[in-house]
Amino acid sequence: NKHDPYGDAQRDAEAPPPPCWLCGRPTGKTVIAHHPVPKSRGGRDTVPMHPICQQMLIANFTNSELQRHGMDVEGLLADPGVRKFVDWVANKDPDFTATMTKKHR
Repeated sequence: NKHDPYGDAQRDAEAPPPPCWLCGRPTGKTVIAHHPVPKSRGGRDTVPMHPICQQMLIANFTNSELQRHGMDVEGLLADPGVRKFVDWVANKDPDFTATMTKKHR
């Protein structure tokens, strides 16, 4: 359109990646549709997450604990282990991965 010379460029631009539900960083190439309330506990809603952030939650919380937190990301961030992880991963590349060790119960 001659009246909107930048219109095509704006439509072709990709939408910014959604932020990770847990750490807030932009997501990378791989985005996990995480169920804050596990599907086995009736959870239907999903949120975008980095694979490493989801791995950390699965390694450190039982399905019952995740069900209690539900969609309350602030409650999860109040946990010292989660806070330490989020602070550690804050400056990493969105596609950064690492092996998570399972919490000993």
